[in-house]
Amino acid sequence: MPLLQIEEDGFRLDGDPFRIISGGLHYFRIHPELWGDRLHKARLMGLNTVETYVPWNLHQPRPDEFRMGAGLDLPRFLDLAAAEGLHVLLRPGPYICAEWEGGGLPAWLLADPSMRLRSRDPQFLAAVEDYFSRLLPPLHDRLATRGGPVLAVQVENEYGAYGEDTAYMEHLADSLHRHGVDVPLFTCDQPADLERGALPGVLATANFGSRSTEHLATLRSARPSGPLLCTEFWIGWFDRWGGNHIIRGAEQASQELDELLATGASVNFYMFHGGTNFGFMNGANDKHTYRPTVTSYDYDAPLDEAGDPTEKFAAFRQVIGKYAPVPAEVPPPRAAKFSLEAVELTESIALLVAAPALGDAVASHRPLTMEELGQGYGFVLYEAELPDAGPALLELEQVRDRAQVFLDGQPVGVLERECHENSLTFAVPRPGTALAVLVENQGRVNYGQGIHDRKGLLGRVLLNGSPLDGWTSRPLPLTATEDLPFGAGPATPTGPATPTGPAFHRGTFDVDRPADTFLHLDGWTKGSAWVNGFALGRYWSRGPQRSLYVPGPVLRRGTNEVVVLELHAPGRERKVAFRDAPDLGPVED
Repeated sequence: MPLLQIEEDGFRLDGDPFRIISGGLHYFRIHPELWGDRLHKARLMGLNTVETYVPWNLHQPRPDEFRMGAGLDLPRFLDLAAAEGLHVLLRPGPYICAEWEGGGLPAWLLADPSMRLRSRDPQFLAAVEDYFSRLLPPLHDRLATRGGPVLAVQVENEYGAYGEDTAYMEHLADSLHRHGVDVPLFTCDQPADLERGALPGVLATANFGSRSTEHLATLRSARPSGPLLCTEFWIGWFDRWGGNHIIRGAEQASQELDELLATGASVNFYMFHGGTNFGFMNGANDKHTYRPTVTSYDYDAPLDEAGDPTEKFAAFRQVIGKYAPVPAEVPPPRAAKFSLEAVELTESIALLVAAPALGDAVASHRPLTMEELGQGYGFVLYEAELPDAGPALLELEQVRDRAQVFLDGQPVGVLERECHENSLTFAVPRPGTALAVLVENQGRVNYGQGIHDRKGLLGRVLLNGSPLDGWTSRPLPLTATEDLPFGAGPATPTGPATPTGPAFHRGTFDVDRPADTFLHLDGWTKGSAWVNGFALGRYWSRGPQRSLYVPGPVLRRGTNEVVVLELHAPGRERKVAFRDAPDLGPVED
């Protein structure tokens, strides 16, 4: 692969003038069997480069464990990009934002209450050093200096919006070099933050979604010479639970892209293909009110969540063709989808019954946070006995993020961080009543100072004004569904009973030809879903999203399994449907 040079008058590739025309697609948001398809379509739209973040929290889920296989096989992804003739902009963090859980920072960093993320805290820097020492050596052969596709590597991510410690950024740049990165480095920031986030001697780039001439002038003012690159040209946006589905029309977005390319600048538009926040990996924002991001990361991108070209794909391809060669090959039409109505979930078990099989309880005088339990994602079940009967006021200092409260297994209320709720009143029927509090981590904050976002019950728990002691804290990470003890729950004379409150429901269905599909949970309330053990993500009747993307490679010929964790009440007759189109909710332009 040719080498990228940063000259006063722009980029050069092995001495020839070069313009980066790139689009974002994140390997960790795409089923690995579909990476090749997405990369091929990127080239067909006229891209010469793709961009990806690297999620530290997936690659290193525990301090002593590092993963780089299957869906995290970054070397394979880079090899596929090279085989397609695409260059790569690599953004390894350690912080990535990306509307991803915790901005990509591992949850175990927060087990120490003194940890200061994105700083020169020696504990944090030591963890970053270890991460880079594991991540980067396997990528050496994929750097352009060794014939690979990686043209350049980013230092941190939009640091100017978070802090202004140049020494911290210099430390990260030095660490990248120490671990073998010898291609050009770059930083990216929103125009107002350029000075705080930039590094002397390192290419500074800007992130924006409109007013290109104005924002590029700001970048040029900050850096009087050198290439102009918009590292995140926002051509869509992400959704949050309780909002509308946000889109940006193809005509407007293509006009903005035309304006940018007309300046001669390089571009990476965010996103070319958004993908999906599978499992529990969506992030959240907290600007005085906590707002979790939805499962879909469709982003109104040129490729939709299922990888099909949209109107924006054709519009962008036409604009790119004015400034660079575009392949003559015609992009493929929308792929066939699998459909099946009325799949009945015939087996059920209450979560409170299944809990002992899913995690071991830890006794302590107070509730332990998720991080203290060594847990990253999912739920924690807190249990205690109430000493007295009668009216009770339960006060939970901090609910992170949604607590369902039960007395002797019966639901008595829900407390939501999003609604700033932390107290509940109820009547205790007898001394020794069992109190259970099921707390869901709905996604750690991925932007701003709120990234120090510990989960579970934080702080004091008071009952009628006095501390409530004697707790067990049971981690429920729900990393697998094969151990669910279906059949262990109560039964009625006519068959298994449908549990009240949180419960797992399981059913099977047959497939002749596996293909992409969308799981629709009409009438269900809130929870998560798995198909053949693959974690699709969260659903919530609050919307806007009302379906979950199921990648075709997850399905198999013959019998397949679907498991749904419903936190409240299952849909009518405990049925779900697989349909050929998504429902991302009402649109907000």
